[in-house]
Amino acid sequence: MTVLSDAPAPASTSNPRQARRAVWAALVGGSLESFDFYVFAYFSALFAPAVFFPPQDRAAGILASFALIGVSYVIRPVGAILFGNIGDRLGRRKTLLLTITIMGVATGLIGVLPGYGQIGIAAPLLLLVLRLAQGLSLGGEWSGGILLAVEHASPRRRGLYAALPQLGSPVGTILVAALTVLLAAVMPADALAAWGWRIPFLLAFPLLLVSLWMRLRIDETPLFRELVTENRRARIPVLAAVTRHPVAILVALGAALLGIGSYSLMNTYLLSYGQTELGFDPQALATATLIGSLVQLVSIPTFGLWADRIGSARIVAIGAAGTLLIAFPMYFLLQFATFPVLVATMIIGGLLPTLAWAGLGGLMADLFSGPIRYSALAIAYAIAATISGFIPLITALLGTATGQAWWHPGVVLAALSALTLGCAILAAQWRRTDNELRTV
Repeated sequence: MTVLSDAPAPASTSNPRQARRAVWAALVGGSLESFDFYVFAYFSALFAPAVFFPPQDRAAGILASFALIGVSYVIRPVGAILFGNIGDRLGRRKTLLLTITIMGVATGLIGVLPGYGQIGIAAPLLLLVLRLAQGLSLGGEWSGGILLAVEHASPRRRGLYAALPQLGSPVGTILVAALTVLLAAVMPADALAAWGWRIPFLLAFPLLLVSLWMRLRIDETPLFRELVTENRRARIPVLAAVTRHPVAILVALGAALLGIGSYSLMNTYLLSYGQTELGFDPQALATATLIGSLVQLVSIPTFGLWADRIGSARIVAIGAAGTLLIAFPMYFLLQFATFPVLVATMIIGGLLPTLAWAGLGGLMADLFSGPIRYSALAIAYAIAATISGFIPLITALLGTATGQAWWHPGVVLAALSALTLGCAILAAQWRRTDNELRTV
C-alpha cells in the first residue's frame, strides 16, 4: 500500500450546530462568488466596451472586455498557490474571510469605477486590476468553502455537506439571470447602458456583509485545530502538495473537468451556438438555462445524500459515464428541437454532469489529508477551472474546422466525460483506513 498523504488525517469531533453554520456559510459564500464572477460576464458586452475603452473602436472594446473574462481564469492558479498556502498555515476560516472580502470589494468597486471619458486609460487599467483581484480570490474560495463544510461535518454526512456548497453556482447564476430580466423590464435600454449596469455590481457590498456575518459566526474546523495542537502543519504546504502528491493532484484535476467544463460548454457556448446555428431565440435559450439551474437546486442535495451511501467518487463516476453515453445523442436531437425538447435536453443533459459536480468536493477532500488539503484542492480546482475557461473557444474552433457539424460539441463533452470517468475510477480506489489515506 502506498501512503499518499504526508501525515495521518486526525479524526475530528463534529458539532452539529457549527456544522450547519459552516455549510450555510460555504453555500452563501459560494453564491456570492458565483454571482460576482458571472455578473461581469453577463453585463460585459453591454457596458464595458462603451464605458471603459476608447469610443473610436467599439469592436476592439468588445474584444478587450471579453479578454478580461479570460484574465480572471488565468490568474486563478496564482490565487490557489497564495490562498492554499494561507489556508493550510493559518486556517480555513481566516482564509475564507479574506477571499470573500477581496471578491466582494473588487466586484463592488467595479460598480463605482469611473469610465474612459472621466479618467482615460486609467479606466481599463483599474478594471483589469479589479478583475485580477476577483480571479485571485476565486483561486482560494471554492476549496476553502468545501473544507469548511466537510471538516465540520460528521463522517456520515460528509457527502451531503460537500455537495451543498456546490449549490452556490446555480444560485449565483439564477440571481444574475433574474437581475438581467428585472433590469431590462424596469429600465429603458439607454439608462441601463448609461448607469443601470452598475446596480448588480453595487449589490456585491450588502451580499458581502451577509457572507462575512455568517463566516464570523463559525469556528475554525476541528481538523485544523488538531493540526495546530499536534504541530503537524507543513512548512510550505503548496510545495509539499505538488512535490509529494503530483499524481493525486492530477487525478483530482481530471475528476473536476466535467463538473466545471460542462457548465462552460452548456451555459456559455450553447447560448451562442443555439442562437447562431440552431436558430433558437436568445430568450428561449436563457429560459432553458435558468430552468436547468433551478433543477440543480433539488438535484445537488439529492446527489449529496446519495454520496453518503455509496461515496463521492462513485457519484462522480456515474455522472461521467452517463454523460459520455448521452453526449452525441443529445446534440443530435438539438438539431430538430422545439422549445420543450430544448428544455428537456437541458434538464437531462444537465443532471448527469451535475452528478459529477455534486460529488466533486467530497471526492477531492477524500484524496488529501489535513496538512496539505487546502493547497491540493485549490491547485487542482484552479487549474481545472482555467482549462474550462477555454472550452467555449476550443469548441468554437472545432465547430469552424468541422463546418459546424452537429456532433462537434459532443466531441468536447465526451472528452471531458471520459477524462473525468477515468480519474473518478482512480479516486474511488483511495480509501481511509485507520485514519490514513492509502491506495488499495
